[in-house]
Amino acid sequence: MKEKAVVIGAGIGGMAAAIRLALKGYETHLFEKNGETGGKIGELYLGGCRFDTGPSLFTLPELVDELFALAGEDPREHFSYVPLESSCRYFWGDGTMLNAWTNRDRFAEEAERVTGEPRRNVLGFLDECAELYDLTSGIFIFSPFYQFDNFRKPESLNVARNFRKLNAFSTMHGVISRRFRSEKLVQLFDRYATYNGSSPYRAPGTLNVIAHLEHNMGAYFPENGMREIVRAIEKLALRHGVTIHNGEEVLTVVREGNLVKGITTASGFLPAGVVVSDVDVIPFYRKLMREEGPARRQERQERSTSALIFYWAMNRRFEELDLHNIFFSADYPAEFRALQKGAVSPDPTVYLFASSRAVPGDAPEGMDNWFVMINVPYDRGQDWGAIVSAARKSILDKLGRRLGCPVEESIAAEKVLDPREIERLTASHRGALYGSSSNSRFAAFRRHPNVKSRYQNLWFVGGSVHPGGGIPLCLASAKIACDMIPPAE
Repeated sequence: MKEKAVVIGAGIGGMAAAIRLALKGYETHLFEKNGETGGKIGELYLGGCRFDTGPSLFTLPELVDELFALAGEDPREHFSYVPLESSCRYFWGDGTMLNAWTNRDRFAEEAERVTGEPRRNVLGFLDECAELYDLTSGIFIFSPFYQFDNFRKPESLNVARNFRKLNAFSTMHGVISRRFRSEKLVQLFDRYATYNGSSPYRAPGTLNVIAHLEHNMGAYFPENGMREIVRAIEKLALRHGVTIHNGEEVLTVVREGNLVKGITTASGFLPAGVVVSDVDVIPFYRKLMREEGPARRQERQERSTSALIFYWAMNRRFEELDLHNIFFSADYPAEFRALQKGAVSPDPTVYLFASSRAVPGDAPEGMDNWFVMINVPYDRGQDWGAIVSAARKSILDKLGRRLGCPVEESIAAEKVLDPREIERLTASHRGALYGSSSNSRFAAFRRHPNVKSRYQNLWFVGGSVHPGGGIPLCLASAKIACDMIPPAE
C-alpha cells in the first residue's frame, strides 16, 4: 500500500505540491473547502462576460511548464500562453500615457519620448534589477534560505560579497528616486511594491528585483485567460493519480505530541505520513492545529494590503485601454500613508484589467469586461460599506475624466469584492492578500518558513509563507517544500 500524503488547500501552491508528491510515489489527497480548485485564481460570469477574479499578470511561466516536464509531458500539449507586446498601459491625470513595451529597448525609447528620461537611465536601472535577481533568486526565492546550511552555499557567499548591491538599507523609493529624474518613472517603478502588498516608501530596495520579472524576463497571458492555468494543472494532477476532494473542509490536523499523523474531515480521520498546508498560516494554527501561540506570533507581523475589486460588465468598448492599465493617483505618498493608517485615499491608483483584449470571447461584441481594483488596507473592522461607496465614486470620477465620458452609464452589471469577502472565500487572514507585508528589511527573515523543526511530517506552501505571494512565488514554495520531502517508501 502506498504511503499517503495530504495537501490542505487547493490554491496553486497546494496543487503544485500535490503533483510533486504524487510524482514522488505518494497516494496524494488534495482537500479544498470550496467547490473548486484554484484558490484566488477564480473566474466569474456576469452580464454575459467572463472575468478572471484574482491574479491577472503571468510571469515566469516556466515554473508552470516545469510541473508538466517533471511528469514527462510536453507542456504545450496541455497549456498555452502568449508573450505580451506591452505589459501595462499607464495613465496620469495630466493626460500622459505610456506603454510599457516588453521589449526593453522599445520601452526605454517610449519612456524617453514620453517623460524625457534618458533611455540609458532606464536601461541601466533594468540592468541593476537583473543583476539583483541573479544575485538573490537562488537564495531568497528558490531555496529555504532560513536554514543554516543554505548560508554555506557559494550563492550565499556571493551575496555576502555583494551585499551593498542588495540596497537592503534603502527603501525601494529611495533607490528609484536616485536613478530617475522623471517623477512619472519613479511612480511607475514604485508601484512594484504593491505586487506583494507593501509600500515602496517602507519596503527595502532589494524588492526592486520585482521589476526584473516583467521588464527583463517578459509578461505573458494564457490563451484562454488566467483560469486556464488552474484547469491545466488540475487535469495534470488527476492524470497522475491525485485525488481531489473539492467541497470537503479539513477540520483538524491530528498529531501526537509534535508528530503529525493525518487530518480529519466530516468523513472522519485520514492517516498520512506527509501533510502539506496551503492555508494562510494564522487560521491554520488557530483552527486546524488549535494552537493560539503561533497564530498570535504571526499576527504581530504587519499584514500586507488587501484589495477592493469591482467586476463591471460594460455595455461599450473603450479602445484606449490595453489588457493591463494603471491610472495613477496625483499624490502617491499620501495614498500609502492612508493605507498604513487603515484608510483609503480619496484619490487611489486604479488598476483596470480587461481580459477581452487577449481573449475576445470573454466579452460579447460591443461589450467589455472590467476588473477594476484599488489597494486597500487589510480588514481592521473599518466601515467597508462607506469605504466601498466612496471608492466607487472616486474610481468612476477618475476613469470618466481620463476616458472622456461618464463611465457609470456604461455599467451593465456589477459585483464587488472587499477584504471581508476575500477572507471568507480564501481564508486569507483579515483579507491580507500576501500574508505579512515586506515593509521591513527583516521581513523576508520573519516570513513563516516552509518547515518548522518542532513538527514532524508537516510542511507549508502558499502565499503566506516563504518566499511569498503571487503565482511564481507560490509555485516556488511548492518546489522548496517538496524537495525536502523524501520519496515515498
